[in-house]
Amino acid sequence: MGKCEQCIVRQLNSLKTLTKDELGRLSTCKADRVIKKGEHIFEEGEHLNGVYCVKSGVCKLVKLSPNGKDQIVKLNTNGDLLGQRSTLSNEPANLSAIAITDMEVCFIPQTEILKAVGDNPSFTVDMFKTLGKSIRESDDLLVNMSQKSMRERLAATLIMLEESFGKEKDGTLSLVLTREEFAGIVGTATESVIRLLSQFNKEKLIHIEGRHISIVDIEKLRRISDGV
Repeated sequence: MGKCEQCIVRQLNSLKTLTKDELGRLSTCKADRVIKKGEHIFEEGEHLNGVYCVKSGVCKLVKLSPNGKDQIVKLNTNGDLLGQRSTLSNEPANLSAIAITDMEVCFIPQTEILKAVGDNPSFTVDMFKTLGKSIRESDDLLVNMSQKSMRERLAATLIMLEESFGKEKDGTLSLVLTREEFAGIVGTATESVIRLLSQFNKEKLIHIEGRHISIVDIEKLRRISDGV
């Protein structure tokens, strides 16, 4: 079991504000878990009783819409904390977290998070800054879904994938999503995403090789995303 004070990813989240003694206490009570691709870390409606810290891998936060389709609200990766809102408010999770790749996560019990909130003002401030950022991102998502066309949303998604997750040596996007996952982010039917990706390919904005996509003209995609 790795020690929290020696973990690099904690520098990417609120845990960086904890003291050496506080990190040592976390190390004795946290639980390391391996999550396989496609598995749930937690489900909507579940009482989490703690926070998950992503050590490696990528997951999607998903809201099940009334029509039964998954709406992907956010993608999370190394250093991200999952379940903060539910843990602090003691309410059930309002989203599901599902692994897109194989993952390693650490589970930190709610009692330890609440003790840190009570003992360490810097930790508390940083946690609420993170929650504020999440709320802003949710607001941005709502605006994009209501004001942007499918074409604009797909262009924005492709740009986000390259900027957030990088690309391989051959130029393909490092994070490989299924067409259903693209549809879940864009908020449309899978068939519509397949048709739009094919159109982008014909316009030489991207290059498609099976499930692998490389961006050919990111500036043109930016203009499309901005509605220009």
